[in-house]
Amino acid sequence: MFTGIIETIGKVVGIEKEEGNIHFTIQSAISKELKIDQSISHNGVCMTVVALNDDKYTVTAIHETLVKSNLKSLQVGNLVNLERCMQMNGRLDGHIVQGHVDQVAQCTGIEEQEGSWFYTFEYDVSSGNVTVEKGSICINGISLTVVGSKTNSFSVAIIPYTYEHTNMKELKVGDQVNLEFDIIGKYVARLLNR
Repeated sequence: MFTGIIETIGKVVGIEKEEGNIHFTIQSAISKELKIDQSISHNGVCMTVVALNDDKYTVTAIHETLVKSNLKSLQVGNLVNLERCMQMNGRLDGHIVQGHVDQVAQCTGIEEQEGSWFYTFEYDVSSGNVTVEKGSICINGISLTVVGSKTNSFSVAIIPYTYEHTNMKELKVGDQVNLEFDIIGKYVARLLNR
């Protein structure tokens, strides 16, 4: 379980394909604090640490993860948002995030607005996912508030701190991001569709 509050940014320093899986080696400031079998969110995708080496660690993405996320397009040198799992004795500063990406969305607009940034995303609604105005959305592992909600698109506003301390600053129009929709909203939508 995660909160969507990004702890640090990691850099992809190695990619190794093995059958349908991809092993990603990440260099980060928290690598030396990690343990084998620990869960970490990478751009919103929960993956398990399988190897450690100084300031680097390795995680494995299986076929299902690669199909539903933007991890398949990562390249050496890319930055990823990292968050270790939530401690149950701490504050929940973001919202309840499971680290289970529902689908990807495409960035369709980026607008700077007097020191903040306004991002717009489009997604396929065929899976039944929805956003609501002022509701929670997790983009690349970042807990954000929806400021504009339409049938197949939504917008978020990014403050300077989030812009500087996540990989949002590298995002370009046309790029794909990972989405995890609010878990409460998903249950409500499922109950209403019964």
